[in-house]
Amino acid sequence: MNVIVTGSSKGIGKAVAAAFAAEGHHVILCARNEHELQRTAKELQNQFPSSTIHYKSTDLSITNDIKEFADFCLQHGVPDILVNNAGMYFPGGCLDDKDELEPMLKANLFSAYHLTRLIAPEMIKQKSGHIFNVSSIAALSAYDGGGCYSISKFAMNGFSQNLRYELKPHHIKVTTLFPGAVFTDSWKGFDNSAGRIMEASDIAQMIIACSKISPQAVVEEIILRPQLGDL
Repeated sequence: MNVIVTGSSKGIGKAVAAAFAAEGHHVILCARNEHELQRTAKELQNQFPSSTIHYKSTDLSITNDIKEFADFCLQHGVPDILVNNAGMYFPGGCLDDKDELEPMLKANLFSAYHLTRLIAPEMIKQKSGHIFNVSSIAALSAYDGGGCYSISKFAMNGFSQNLRYELKPHHIKVTTLFPGAVFTDSWKGFDNSAGRIMEASDIAQMIIACSKISPQAVVEEIILRPQLGDL
């Protein structure tokens, strides 16, 4: 299969890319940091030689970059799976917003919105495909200190629901993931030796599992939280 994973130089995106590469799929990566992305691509290619890894440094908050990345992806064949994982987080509530909302909307919503609109028509032509949108539990309820981030993820959830509605007649699946705390760079410095929060591989394995069920079934939403609850 041809698999696209955005925001894939580290964290959840890297774990998802590794999970698909481990099964021998062709995986296309993108991230803003070219050095980290190149290092990740080489690492995955060496670790999983039966897979083919392609990559392109891309800032998905820039519309023209999204178009260039979509063209790059389509040069390598029709995508079977698109994992919209790219995003960013800034703390802050709605009333003390210091211009964080618009950058987060670009990274957390418009990146997926514009890329999907360029990739989905090719999936429609082949009458199959699966789109995974990585949202957050912040899309499910408000919480202290995260108003702008929460708004961007609520918007992502709205996009996912409408995308699911529009694509189901074309046999294309849409799955939205709502992870709680995951041990990524966002939690740098946190002592997770006791396993208090989830691993990025937990999210990756759920995506892999959902991608394998029968064509007539779809997992629409997945909520994943640390076993001991949110922090």
